[in-house]
Amino acid sequence: MSKLSHVICPQHLVAKVEMVEKYGVDNFRKRIEPTKVLMCPPTFFTVKTVQNPFMEGKVGTVDTELAQKQWQALKEVYESLGCEVKTIEPVEDLEDMVFAANQVLPGTYENGRTYVVLGEMRNEKRNQEVPWYRKWFQENDYHIIDIFDSKDNKKHSPCFEGQGDAIWHPGRELLWLANGPRTDKESAMLLNMTLSVTVIQLNLVDPRFYHLDTCFCAIDENTVMIYEGAFDSDGLALIKHFFKNVISVSEKEALNFALNAVAINGNVILQKGSPELVATLKKNGFNPIEVDTSEFMKSGGSVFCMKMMVY
Repeated sequence: MSKLSHVICPQHLVAKVEMVEKYGVDNFRKRIEPTKVLMCPPTFFTVKTVQNPFMEGKVGTVDTELAQKQWQALKEVYESLGCEVKTIEPVEDLEDMVFAANQVLPGTYENGRTYVVLGEMRNEKRNQEVPWYRKWFQENDYHIIDIFDSKDNKKHSPCFEGQGDAIWHPGRELLWLANGPRTDKESAMLLNMTLSVTVIQLNLVDPRFYHLDTCFCAIDENTVMIYEGAFDSDGLALIKHFFKNVISVSEKEALNFALNAVAINGNVILQKGSPELVATLKKNGFNPIEVDTSEFMKSGGSVFCMKMMVY
């Protein structure tokens, strides 16, 4: 447990920068970073309903052959960077299962034992994906944590959408968690009480950025890319306190899913078409790798959404 978690409050929950103004990332225990990638083939991917602003007018428009090619190309990028790519079997009628970032949150205990926190999805159709991911993680020897299991008490169970809204600070046992359209604010307390890690709670204030992974991409311990308009003043202050280098992305490029990106050892994989951000990344010493996820953007997801980093 980090020194900071003892200092802040018994619940290890951070909401305002005044609570941590004397502390930085060095106060947190180092974290083992996952190096493998879990992906779900888009065998059944399509757009059937409208669940977010990006899906408006996109029902029935997915080019399934092109989607498969785009998914395969992204998989090959990970492999070219030395990542082992594992796959989970897609399930018929679960068309959004391809977005593997949302169902769970993986992590490791201090002794190195792996665990996974199961999510509770806002949309009931998507919630049907969680048991299939649970099965995969069980078969791969993860400790299963089911704190959001609603059973007969669905109305009182907070929603939590995995790494869509919960992102680990690179290399540290510090969890960034956003509440907004998908994840309920009550989930923060459940996570920090169960995992005994400090949780920094952010509020999403723009419905177009319904998950944290649409407006926040941590590249390394000191660098993060964000769309500032997605956060309130407290959230921005916390982000700027813990990251020495904050790259601000324009609204236009953020809406091009530029921040739904994945950083691996100085490489940043992102949706093509954001030249300002690409130039900024190069200026900061990073290697941008542009890919095309246009078919998946019709459903409101891109690079980050299409994978889960695993151990």
